[in-house]
Amino acid sequence: MANLRAGLVGAGMMGRHHARVLGSLDGVDLVGIVDPDGDKHGVAGGRPVVDTVEALVDLGVDYAVVAVPTAFHLEVGLVLAEAGVHAIVEKPLAENVAVATQLAEAFESRDLVGGVGHIERYNPALQSARARIEAGDLGDVYQVVTRRQGPFPGRIADVGVVMDLATHDIDLTAWVTQQSYASVSAQTAHRSGRPHEDLVAVTGLLSNGTVVNHLVNWLSPLKERSTVITGEKGTLVADTLTADLTFFENGKVATTWAGLSQFRGVSEGDVHRYAIPKPEPLRVEHENFRDAVLGKDADIVTLQQGLATVTVAQACLESATSGQSVSLS
Repeated sequence: MANLRAGLVGAGMMGRHHARVLGSLDGVDLVGIVDPDGDKHGVAGGRPVVDTVEALVDLGVDYAVVAVPTAFHLEVGLVLAEAGVHAIVEKPLAENVAVATQLAEAFESRDLVGGVGHIERYNPALQSARARIEAGDLGDVYQVVTRRQGPFPGRIADVGVVMDLATHDIDLTAWVTQQSYASVSAQTAHRSGRPHEDLVAVTGLLSNGTVVNHLVNWLSPLKERSTVITGEKGTLVADTLTADLTFFENGKVATTWAGLSQFRGVSEGDVHRYAIPKPEPLRVEHENFRDAVLGKDADIVTLQQGLATVTVAQACLESATSGQSVSLS
């Protein structure tokens, strides 16, 4: 069977990593790159670098990776969809619900495979956490708390911290719990003089009653990527910077100290730091999308899931503006 022919739209800070993976992915040939600024990072490896998406389509591609600023996702996506090219679009799918809906409909109406690059789903720590929750290791999930903070990335200019960073946490929370968002309440701040928000605190409720909290900012010299999932049997802590997963188990030993035994909550039990395989998340993401294009079983972030994430993110911004909680159907 011939290799799939893949193209890349955008060879910037994220696009260069996509180029590296596509250029070494089994069963795939990277045949061309679109970037009007040329090959600034030297990732083309002798492959054609063209100025337009139409020129990439003319090279004969089966699918493409869209790694351009969010504001251009619709323009690029519509050209690819109309040409019958499958596509994985970097997150967020779009800057608002209306555009995200239009993109999803463009690919779905043509029976094309469309995906969204929510790479955190493929982090080994979260993959393991998801499997353990599904196996019942945590029991009912009570709460998910995420913290995602660090310095401002100069490459981001078209969206704020909610669409750029909080969408990671919204997607991974819905996926790891297999629940949808029922409501959100958010507060944002503008502290750095940019037109978009650079800090957000979100409280939400999921469809099965799980409470969630997301703390996200571009204002901290401390880079942190933490997901804490608390359930009836204990707490899972995923550090997605190091891909480590730790389980703090509820205690099973009876407390004989009279003063402490009056406490009706849980007690400290064993702590397990799991030894888990740690493949590169971006490569796993690409392998799954390749398999989806081939019609194989694959775990991709669908366009509808990407749309759902944008819907929740937009609700967070609406809540911050109105000062009211926003319900999601």
